[in-house]
Amino acid sequence: MKIDSVSLPHHSSAPTAEPAQATEAVDRRTLPATIADRLREMIIEGELAAGARLNERELCDRLQVSRTPLREAFRLLSAEGLVRIQPNRGAHVVALSEKDIRESFEVMGALEALSGELACQHITEQEIAEIRALTFEMQACHARQNLSSYYHVNRAIHDRINAAGQNHLLSQVYQNINLRLQNLRFRSNLNHEKWDRAMREHLEMVDALASRDGPRLAQIMRDHLRRKGEAVLESLRLHADTLSTTHNADIPDDPGES
Repeated sequence: MKIDSVSLPHHSSAPTAEPAQATEAVDRRTLPATIADRLREMIIEGELAAGARLNERELCDRLQVSRTPLREAFRLLSAEGLVRIQPNRGAHVVALSEKDIRESFEVMGALEALSGELACQHITEQEIAEIRALTFEMQACHARQNLSSYYHVNRAIHDRINAAGQNHLLSQVYQNINLRLQNLRFRSNLNHEKWDRAMREHLEMVDALASRDGPRLAQIMRDHLRRKGEAVLESLRLHADTLSTTHNADIPDDPGES
């Protein structure tokens, strides 16, 4: 079965993400990078779905900007692999295939594991204290079921562990691939049980980091990403099956059949 979109279904029992305040006017002193930042958040949190066409007129009205900086923001996001620009067809949010998703999470798991091992070799006590504080903050967001705030802190923790490894090339590759997966990593926590497990894994991460146990932290992070990838693919298959069932139910019976 081919799955060609990364849009995941919303469930009534799932934690509610608080959408970014995209209706506020963009600070014109920081165009078009600020526009790209706003659009990136909208893509990550699902306001702009995978495969969706980016309507320039609507986005200009919503962000209160002109088309020139908006199109430049599209180009910035295109360079990150989040947006595809096609001649005479405009810009669309990139939709990853099932194969793309599986391969990306496999590679990301290896990069996260290497980041953890290197971080244990180079991290300072101050950096460990900061990551522990962020983990407590993330735990509070989890307790409040605030997925949007939780995810922002989550990203900061992973980025700090990666930076603590002090490997510039690793950081470059990590950031490039991670940008493609932000929407999926965000939405993999819409399931309460999987979100609870992810939170527990983060507590294990900071303990391994504090003890500078590189092999243990590497395994935790590798498993963490593997489970996220599995959760994403499971949700996509469930969504595809639901759409197929709904479609078949809408097809009327053949009047020629007895």
